[in-house]
Amino acid sequence: MQPAMQQERMHWPGGAAVALSIVVNVEEGSEMTVARGDRGMEPVDELGVFVKAPIRNHSNESNYLYGIKAGAPRVVDLLETYRVRASWTVAAMSLETHPEIAAAIRALGHEPVAHGWRWVHQFRMDEATERAFIRRAADSIEATTGTRPVGWLSRYLLTDNTRRLLIEEGYQYHMDDYSGDIPFWDRETVPGRPIVILPYQLDTNDMKMWTDPAYTPDAWLHYAVRSFDQLVREGEAGCPKMMSLGLHLRIIGRPGRIWALREFLQHVTGSGAAWIATRREIADHFRSLHPA
Repeated sequence: MQPAMQQERMHWPGGAAVALSIVVNVEEGSEMTVARGDRGMEPVDELGVFVKAPIRNHSNESNYLYGIKAGAPRVVDLLETYRVRASWTVAAMSLETHPEIAAAIRALGHEPVAHGWRWVHQFRMDEATERAFIRRAADSIEATTGTRPVGWLSRYLLTDNTRRLLIEEGYQYHMDDYSGDIPFWDRETVPGRPIVILPYQLDTNDMKMWTDPAYTPDAWLHYAVRSFDQLVREGEAGCPKMMSLGLHLRIIGRPGRIWALREFLQHVTGSGAAWIATRREIADHFRSLHPA
């Protein structure tokens, strides 16, 4: 990774001041459960409780299912209403388990991004296991959506092999980076085969409303709007950057939170300052401006 590349000047289509990347995470249906041979369960959403007993937590599984049954329709409705394109970071098994989500991505014409074959930690995997995990994710997502993913997002932690394996498996960009607001090239992992790095921001992610009960939808909306407005000011001053907005079906899709996404979309679409694009479109545009 070359930090100096972070300073390269961006110019977004249409003279937009900021590129906005909306990322919809789909993990429901591939979370940890002893029913799939895992040693334990996921932490209990909304409560922050972690039970280490090797038993099945049917209640928490139903909490994840809420994202599919109730959250997804609300999120899809807003994306359609405001005609904005999103990148869906999907755990491949989630789409196998819930093909209706794959159908929605196809119908919207949005981008599927690989979030692993399952929503599990890959940092314990040896190289061969991780390669199979990465390849299986791409094959599965291509089968369910009709589009082979070219981007990757891990579950929190990756290995020393991850980025090299992504390059070798044909991925075009990698999201496991939080170092800035501008795409850049990684030319060092595999000399002669650079890959675009699209930084991802965690501070505007809706998961903060799950991990911190005091972080209300009002606070999330206020922070997201302030972040967007600051990037607009910087873009209008001649330094355009990108912003990521991370969403989860089971989090933002709740009745008490979905309004905040609606108001954010109203704000950004009404500003006339944003190019709202998929991450693949942003990566392609960066590549056209700054060839490797």
